[in-house]
Amino acid sequence: MADVARVAGVSGQTVSRVANDRLNVDAATRDRVRAAMRELGYRPNSAARALRNGVYRSIGVIVFELHSYGTTRTLDAIAIAATNRGYAINLVPVLDVSQSAVTSAFDRLGEQAVDGVIILIEAHTLDEAGVRLPERLPVVVVDSSAHYDYPIVDSDQRQGARLATEHLLELGHQTVWHLGGPPTSFAADRRRRSWEQTLLDHGRKVPPVFDGDWTSTSGYEAGRALAANDEVTAVFVANDQMALGLLRALYERGRAVPDDVSVVGFDDMEEAAHFWPPLTTVRQTFTEVGRRSVDALIAEIQAGDHRHAPVAVPTELVIRKSTAPPPAR
Repeated sequence: MADVARVAGVSGQTVSRVANDRLNVDAATRDRVRAAMRELGYRPNSAARALRNGVYRSIGVIVFELHSYGTTRTLDAIAIAATNRGYAINLVPVLDVSQSAVTSAFDRLGEQAVDGVIILIEAHTLDEAGVRLPERLPVVVVDSSAHYDYPIVDSDQRQGARLATEHLLELGHQTVWHLGGPPTSFAADRRRRSWEQTLLDHGRKVPPVFDGDWTSTSGYEAGRALAANDEVTAVFVANDQMALGLLRALYERGRAVPDDVSVVGFDDMEEAAHFWPPLTTVRQTFTEVGRRSVDALIAEIQAGDHRHAPVAVPTELVIRKSTAPPPAR
C-alpha cells in the first residue's frame, strides 16, 4: 500500500479507501490509485479486510439432489447472480435432509466465514420441527413452503399448474390426468394441489394421481398405465423429463400425441422444444429465481433483518405441438 501511495502521489489512507470501495474519493484520484495498483500488481488482501470489517463477500449454498434439473439450473443462476454482486459461492451438498446433516452443513459454512446462506433443499423434511435454522445468520430458503421467518423465493408453482390444467380444459378435454413428482417434494405437492383445485373449480372429475420421481424412466413406467387407459385424453406432467417418458409410452401403445392424448410438461428445459412433438410446457424462469434469492440474501445481510415476504416468481405457459382438442368420440 505504501508503494501504491508513493506512485499515485496520495496518502496510504486514500489507497485504503479505494481498496475498500469507499465513496469519499474523487474520480480522478480513484483512477490514479487504481492505475498504480495495476502497475505494481497490487491486490487488496480480502481476508484481512474481511477480518477487519466483518464482511466476507461470500455466500454459502446448502443443496440437496444436485442431479435434479431444477436444482442445477437454480444453482447456476445463484452463482451468476452472486458473482455479478461481487460475492463468492461456497457450496455444501448434503446427502440426506435431517437435522444433523443441515446442522453439519451450517457448521462447515461457519468455518469458511460466510455472510449468509441460501438453502436449496426441495423436500418436506425441511418443514419438520427437528430441522432448525441458525439464529442471527442471514438465510434465504429457495423452493420451499416451510414456515420459517426467513425469506422464501420460488417459482409460482400453483400458477403454473393452473395454467397447464386450464389450457387442456379450454381445448375441450373433460378432465386432466396428472403424472406427479415424488411425494417428498414441495414443488410436486404444490403442482398436484393446484391441478386438483383447478379441476374442482371447473366442476370436473379428479382422476387418480400417478407418481414419478422426476426421471424420464419413472415417466415411462407411469406412462404405460396411462397409455393403456382409453379414458385418458389429456395429461399434465409435473416436469418435462417425466413427460418425455410418457411420450414414449404413448407411442409404443399406438396413441398419437396430440391427436389421441394431449401432454403438458413443466420447466421448459432446453430440450422440450425438440421433443416429438415439441412439448407444450410451463416455463420456470430459473435465472430470476436465482437473482431474487441473492438479492434477498444481500438485502438481509445489509439490513440485519430477515422479515421479508415470500417471493413468487411468475411462470408462463409455452404452447407447442403436444396439445390439441380431444378426439371425437
